[in-house]
Amino acid sequence: MTERWNRDQVLALAPDASSQKAAQGVSSPGKWSGAGATADALWGECRGSGSKPYLACVDLSEPAYRCSCPSRKFPCKHALGLLLLWSAGGVPDAAEPADWAAEWLDRRRDRAARTAVRASAPAGGDDAGDGEAVTGGEAGAGRAGGTAVAAGPG
Repeated sequence: MTERWNRDQVLALAPDASSQKAAQGVSSPGKWSGAGATADALWGECRGSGSKPYLACVDLSEPAYRCSCPSRKFPCKHALGLLLLWSAGGVPDAAEPADWAAEWLDRRRDRAARTAVRASAPAGGDDAGDGEAVTGGEAGAGRAGGTAVAAGPG
């Protein structure tokens, strides 16, 4: 199980001071429903101003973040708020992620496995005809299909 991060470690992930402040505003338990945590992931639905809650998920092994909000900041205030709630012990443990979170986590793991296989394949080998173009992975912070990957807190 991933060791629970402290508040300062979570806030250090924020892209700027305004994101830190906004995250604290959405870190209260009343803003979240359907939240849960496994050994390597967090997820939850954050109530916002719209009719549908934002779906936020964090892969703690990278960390990596996904949220249905339109923010261009990574991690967004919802992912940070969920991490703050978790760091304070406010996210219950769960046996399995919610379906929508599990789908994202499974896609990430599949992509990582394919990347590892490509990296271990001999250059110019006979098995290079798998029909997939190699264009790079999620090595640094940035947007990749709604996903941001950044250095961990430690």
